[in-house]
Amino acid sequence: MGAVKIEHISKSFWEQTALNDINLDIPAGTLFGLIGPDGAGKSTLFRILTSLLIPDSGKATVAGLDTVADYKQIRRIIGYMPGKFSLYQDLTVEENLNFFATIFATTIEENYHLIKEIYVQIEPFRKRRAGKLSGGMKQKLALCCALIHEPEVLFLDEPTTGVDAVSRAEFWDMLQRLKAHGITIIVSTPYMDEASRCEQIALIQEGQILQVDTPDNIRESYEQPLYAVKAKSFYQLLKDLRAAPFTKRVAPFGEYLHLTTSGYFPEEAIYNLLKEKQHEEIEVKRINATIEDVFLELAGG
Repeated sequence: MGAVKIEHISKSFWEQTALNDINLDIPAGTLFGLIGPDGAGKSTLFRILTSLLIPDSGKATVAGLDTVADYKQIRRIIGYMPGKFSLYQDLTVEENLNFFATIFATTIEENYHLIKEIYVQIEPFRKRRAGKLSGGMKQKLALCCALIHEPEVLFLDEPTTGVDAVSRAEFWDMLQRLKAHGITIIVSTPYMDEASRCEQIALIQEGQILQVDTPDNIRESYEQPLYAVKAKSFYQLLKDLRAAPFTKRVAPFGEYLHLTTSGYFPEEAIYNLLKEKQHEEIEVKRINATIEDVFLELAGG
C-alpha cells in the first residue's frame, strides 16, 4: 500500500486556483520531494494531506486513512513541520519537546532513539527559549518535535528555507538516516538542487504536477541540446544569445548561461557567432541537464 494517495485533488481560494486536478501515489518508506517555486501549491497540498484544509474536489489518503473522514486518526500518525517556525517561542527547548511528547501520550525517553542524533546538537541549549535559537537550531528542534511520537509519515514543508548552506546539507543527511526507521518522508522545497537528495520527486508549478519520477530519470528526459556558455560581458551575452537564430531558451545559472538550441549546433558554431559579436573570454561546452533545466522546459519559462 502507498503511504499517500492523491486522486484528482483541486483547491481554490476565491478565484485563485491553488491546486488543479492533482494525482500522486507515494510509496511507503520513500524520501519523496515536492519541488516547485513559491506559490506553486506545495503548502496547500501539505495542509490538505495533514487534514488542515478540505479540498474542493477529489480525495486523498494517508496510510490508508481519508484526510477528511479520518482526520483525527491521521493527526495521531503523522508528523508535520510547517514552513514557518511554529513552536512556542517562550518555552525552552526542553519544555517544547516535553509538551509535544505529552500531547501524543509519550515521553522523550520512549522515542529518544529517533531524535538522539538531532537532539545531541541542541542539547547544550536545552534551557534556552526557542525564540532565541539560531535558524539551524530552530530547524532541528522543530524536527525533533515532529518526530517525538514516531510518526508513520513525516511532512516537512520547506524545512530548509532561510537556513545556511551547511545546516541545509546536515539536515538532508539526517533525513537520509531517518529513512532507516521506516518512516515515509515527504519534503517540499523551492531549491532545485535538493531534488537529487530524494528517491522520487514531483515537479509542481501553478497547482499542476509537471512530472513525477526519480531525479536521474527526470534529468535524462531532457532531449534538447544543452550548452553552458560564458563570456566577459554577461548581460550582452544574454542579449545576443536570446537573439541568435538557433536559440530555443537561455537562462542564467551562476556564472554561466544555459543555452538550449532548436537543433544540434557544434560548440564551434556558437563560439564563432559570439566571436563575431565581439565577445571576449568565450567558453562554450555541451552539458547534461539539471533538474532546474527540466523544470524550466516543462514550465515553458
